[in-house]
Amino acid sequence: MTQLTAILIGAGARGARSYAPYALDYPHELKFVAVAEANAIRREDFAKLHHIPGECSFESWEQLLERPIMADIAVICTQDQMHYEPTMQALAKKYHVLLEKPMSPTPKECIEMELAAKEHDRLLTICHVLRYTPFWSAVKRVISEGKIGQVASIQLNENVGYWHIAHSFVRGNWNNSETSSPMILAKSCHDMDVLSWLMDQPCERVSSYGSLMHFRSENAPEGSTDYCISGCAVESTCAYSAPRFYLGEGKNWARHFADELSKESIIKGLQETNYGRCVYKSDNNVVDHQVVNMEFANGATAMFSMCGFTRHQERRIQIMGTRGELRAEESKIVVCDFLTHEETVIEIPEQTSGHGGGDSGIVRSFLKEVLSYTGRESLLTSASASVRSHMMAFAAEHSRLHKGKSIELDEFYNNVMTPERIQAF
Repeated sequence: MTQLTAILIGAGARGARSYAPYALDYPHELKFVAVAEANAIRREDFAKLHHIPGECSFESWEQLLERPIMADIAVICTQDQMHYEPTMQALAKKYHVLLEKPMSPTPKECIEMELAAKEHDRLLTICHVLRYTPFWSAVKRVISEGKIGQVASIQLNENVGYWHIAHSFVRGNWNNSETSSPMILAKSCHDMDVLSWLMDQPCERVSSYGSLMHFRSENAPEGSTDYCISGCAVESTCAYSAPRFYLGEGKNWARHFADELSKESIIKGLQETNYGRCVYKSDNNVVDHQVVNMEFANGATAMFSMCGFTRHQERRIQIMGTRGELRAEESKIVVCDFLTHEETVIEIPEQTSGHGGGDSGIVRSFLKEVLSYTGRESLLTSASASVRSHMMAFAAEHSRLHKGKSIELDEFYNNVMTPERIQAF
């Protein structure tokens, strides 16, 4: 494969440690030639690892995109509310763009990015990495081959994990929809996307319920303090103890706030950053559980449930077809034939890259599409497909905030296109 070049905007966990390592593993296919990152340590580490000279290392994306086009691709992995501007400018500069999900926390910006990609004749691919994993590809293949007949209903559970919701959505960057995105978008736009992909039908209406039930100040145990490490009387008996997690099984997750994984550095971070705060005394407002009901154009239905109160972080799916049934979790898929009652078990080998192989899979696919691009957008995760699934998430959140009101997707989309309604949303 011909080597392509890329710039990275945002050298955090997703950019530097999920997508960029592909260039180190397959240097004949991809090379990063510039980076923009506000954090000096992350910027310098990335530049050193990828042999990027100082004049191509920038503190801000604005500085980078002021330059004439420097590469074939822009990989954009800033925080959710910082996706729109660099994406629009990169497309205008004629970069093909690989953009971390979600596209944007606002419906209008999502649609504008989709239109900009078409206007500038560039690829805009959103990192819905589940589509690129061997596990979900196998699930899709079973449906496409007609092994369970026509899909009538899908049930998908996203078990976030009690430790993960505390890390990312109570203490972490996605804890407040005012500064990031609603939970259904920040975490579960993957699920809206994969349901849309598996069903292969337009979603016509949604309804949703959910709330922030547990991680609230009124649920703080007596004797708790603002920070777990500052003499909290109940820290040793609290399931959400920050010291127990970050100094124990979650040590690698301490990279989000500690410059190094020494005990001293982690403890310092627990004293000085939000990752050490009591889960009941943080400024979080996103839901800790939510359900979404969907109806598709052919009458098929889907039910999605996201919950933070699970031991393991996993997805489980049941797909009910007219000729058979599929049940799947982690690396095992079981297909049952209604006629013969035969069960076929598909075992997916353990993957080495993140998200079950999806992180490297989407980069590999994107590079191939860039090389063969002829003016047609990606068939697997096009901007248009991502906008459709994002609208499902936006409509679900709108329904949740309006006591489960059923939302018609076409009407919702048309209203989003009206400027005054965008402001009201």
